[in-house]
Amino acid sequence: MRKQVIAYLHTHWDREWYREFEIFRMRLLRVFDNVLEMLEANIIPSFYFDGQVAALLDYLEIRPEKESLVRKLIHSKKLFIGPFYCLVDEFLTDKTCFSKNLEIGLKTAADFGCTDFIGYLPDTFGHSKNVPDILRDYGIDKCIVWRGCGDFPADFKWCGMDTVNLVRGYFQDVFSLKCDIEKKAEILKKNLDLIAEKSGDYILFPVGADHLGVEKDINDQIIAVNEILKEDYVIKLSSPFEYFKKVESNFNKFRWDDELRDNSKTFILPGTHSSRLDLKKLNVECTYKLDLASRFVKFQHSEDKYRKILEYAYKLLLQNQAHDGICGCSTDDVHQENIIRYKKILQIAQTVIDEQTVDEHNVLNLSDKVFSGVIEIKTAHPQDGYEKFKTQKGFERNLLCDTQRIPVTEDYREISTYTVNIENLPQNEIHPVMPAIEPSGLEITDTSIENQNIRLEVKDGQLQVNNIPVKLIDFADSGDSYNNGPKSGDSGVEFKILKSKIHFKGENRVSLKIDYEGNWDIIPLIVTLDKNAAFIKFEFDWINTQKNHLLEVCFTLPEKIKEVFSEDMNTLIKRNFNPDYNIRDHLPKTRGIEAFTNTAPMQRGLIIDESKNNIGLVTKGLTQYEIYKNNLLLPILRSTGVISNPKNPARTTPAGPPIETSNLQMIGRNTAEFYVFFGNHNAFNDVINQVYSYIIA
Repeated sequence: MRKQVIAYLHTHWDREWYREFEIFRMRLLRVFDNVLEMLEANIIPSFYFDGQVAALLDYLEIRPEKESLVRKLIHSKKLFIGPFYCLVDEFLTDKTCFSKNLEIGLKTAADFGCTDFIGYLPDTFGHSKNVPDILRDYGIDKCIVWRGCGDFPADFKWCGMDTVNLVRGYFQDVFSLKCDIEKKAEILKKNLDLIAEKSGDYILFPVGADHLGVEKDINDQIIAVNEILKEDYVIKLSSPFEYFKKVESNFNKFRWDDELRDNSKTFILPGTHSSRLDLKKLNVECTYKLDLASRFVKFQHSEDKYRKILEYAYKLLLQNQAHDGICGCSTDDVHQENIIRYKKILQIAQTVIDEQTVDEHNVLNLSDKVFSGVIEIKTAHPQDGYEKFKTQKGFERNLLCDTQRIPVTEDYREISTYTVNIENLPQNEIHPVMPAIEPSGLEITDTSIENQNIRLEVKDGQLQVNNIPVKLIDFADSGDSYNNGPKSGDSGVEFKILKSKIHFKGENRVSLKIDYEGNWDIIPLIVTLDKNAAFIKFEFDWINTQKNHLLEVCFTLPEKIKEVFSEDMNTLIKRNFNPDYNIRDHLPKTRGIEAFTNTAPMQRGLIIDESKNNIGLVTKGLTQYEIYKNNLLLPILRSTGVISNPKNPARTTPAGPPIETSNLQMIGRNTAEFYVFFGNHNAFNDVINQVYSYIIA
């Protein structure tokens, strides 16, 4: 019995990747001009515009005269857009941004008249288990995925949602190949046979690829191919929506209620979670600052005043969160533009806060719980109970926000950062700053700092925090932006502690400076402990001079690590590990294989809470961790120099073009910031609340 193939025409549109945004947009003009012409002339029945609206908006910015035609085609269900504003990475984007992506995308799509939506995720590098719930929150009841599925059927229930697995991927450019129709039919049959093994009576088949237009003779080609394949398949051009209707009884036959990160069938490219960590840090900072600004305008009842500018800033952020952007696997010029966008976002968010901020004598807690801890206040006017921490030159923010004044030379003055310890600050209320008066409880020497919760010391040349050894280890990495390229048998080179000394000593805060010496450089570490804090802060700030290496902080726990709870979409999810697995002993020998890894993505942190193992991390943009035996490893730098290395030992085929990207080596200044604590899941939430403190002071 021959099967019916429901084929949909599409193009997968990366706004920027191996070419820069404006270059790709000029290609977009050519591609979509052609698509609109074919839709208007009824040459093709429909076109699926990649599940996002950003590409359409980019097109109409240059072709505004086409808007009425676009609206007509959408209304007649020939052109499908949305529900997303942009196809963002799922593991490096928090729930607030992922929801904002849908909010903006659906609003834009609805304005154009689109009413039919699929959670379309054809190329993100694995899929978060929290995505179906967020889609349902916005009325979306179906999903299409690819990477990260194991040996799955084409139709299945994913976390309760009707989901299609693109068994052979979205990249099907066979009708654009420069070969005869018999060869095309042969290639099609090979792919359709593989999909048919996982399908019922109907097959969903995408026709298109990255930045690819539709062939003008597509109908003639399909007629010719159908004649050759008529014993087995008949191909019909339609839309994914027809397919979902045809197979609605299939979805309950197989269920999967976890994340999709299996790389046995498709590459999930896990090295992207530690590639270009400078982007990850900016992304986390912008996400936090925009959320803080949004909460503040809501508190001040000024949403209408700032709605447009905050939406503009969120669009900039979402553009950077497209998977080839935030994942760090594009050209240097693309990522330089990402950095400019991030800086714009921070400028907007901070100005929104500054324009309506409370004065320096008051403090506002916008978090979701009562706050206690040390906060920082920047002011040119010190007050009793404040403890000076550092100084810098600048203008007072109230002066910069006063449109009736302009700063003059004399206004450029010393602005000091003071620490203040406060207790039991209620949420969503403005209160005077009331420094807590109690003994410090902080102790410091040249080799140790401690309070009642945390003790860190340098002893016999080794750093320990609450008796957990902490090491700095450097590994070889001959990989690329997509995958680590480990060296077989490499156990890494451990940096040695050269010296430590008191860096700052106060009543509210103390810190040590520890210098690590390796075989290529000295790396300074500042560890800071606050009064009554349940966590200790680690800050690395150094100049990287070496290429092709991976620098990790290693915490050696008492027992082997078998499970980790790490943050995903603002919730903690459990991941299980085989602690004895080492990628360096399992590098692939044949083509088409991506090595399994014991690395995993996280957003702001993780916690290990099993038997004698008890440790948590909260980071500022360090978005990957690794497990090996009883070691928790945190990458703070991954240095490689090509988008896709065809000789990557962990991935035996290319994942993109072999374009050299010198900035990917991360030569020059690098920073890494994270916080260590000990406790349970509630402790994780408490530390998150303090590290990402929603305090306006």
